Amino acid sequence: MSRSLERAPEGFLEQMDRELAGWNDPAARILHALEHDELALFAQPMLALRGATRFPIAEVLVRLREEERAMLPPGEFFPVFEHYGMMPQLDRWVARRAIARLAAGSAVPRLSINLSFQTYLDGKFTAFLAAELGRGGVAPGALIFELDEADVLAHPQAAAGFAAALKAAGCGVLLDGFGRRSVSFAPLKTLRADFVKVDGTIVRSLAASEVARTKLGAIVRVGEVIGVEVVGECVEAQEVLERLRSGGADLAQGFGIRRPAPIDAVAQG
Repeated sequence: MSRSLERAPEGFLEQMDRELAGWNDPAARILHALEHDELALFAQPMLALRGATRFPIAEVLVRLREEERAMLPPGEFFPVFEHYGMMPQLDRWVARRAIARLAAGSAVPRLSINLSFQTYLDGKFTAFLAAELGRGGVAPGALIFELDEADVLAHPQAAAGFAAALKAAGCGVLLDGFGRRSVSFAPLKTLRADFVKVDGTIVRSLAASEVARTKLGAIVRVGEVIGVEVVGECVEAQEVLERLRSGGADLAQGFGIRRPAPIDAVAQG
């Protein structure tokens, strides 16, 4: 039987954070990383399955520089940011530098950025965003923000309010991880999203599973009716890409198309 976190000994979670990341003082380490630009942006383009622009959007990804371990993926340090309530600072860091990259010029015209639920509750984020976009002379529509389906389902009112604020600022909204648990169109209605990213558990099964293809078909039909573009993620095989194309998806993303690369290299085309 698992131990309840509420009954964990004082300092237990902090000790686990230290063991997980290998840092003596995790809070100080991640704050230092933010203040000294020890994070790096990567990006993974999304392939258009129709239209003239081959890669109209790239998803922004973040890595942490560690001298001995090179670039740490987010799964190794996001839990520390989340535990200490510092995801809003990280999301601002990423957004500021993504805007700077767009201001400097980019072959990929739009960038999508994942946001934490902690940032949904940051009442000053959209004002910060507007100031950064104005400073860089970047059109708000060049940014798309990805909100995870699990967060939207868990906190629909907060997510809806935050998505409305982003759209009012002129940015796009993408519902990420769609169908990971069950295909319900309630989150799309809640967010009034511009894009929906079909979860990899569905996409990876397209070649072999009629159920997966039926789910994709339903998502595409709803997208066509309400004006939402459909993205298939985790594309690794050509057959899956062709299933997405023939199934009516608008965009595809995955290692089988383009691997993540430093954002400057992606921006240069």
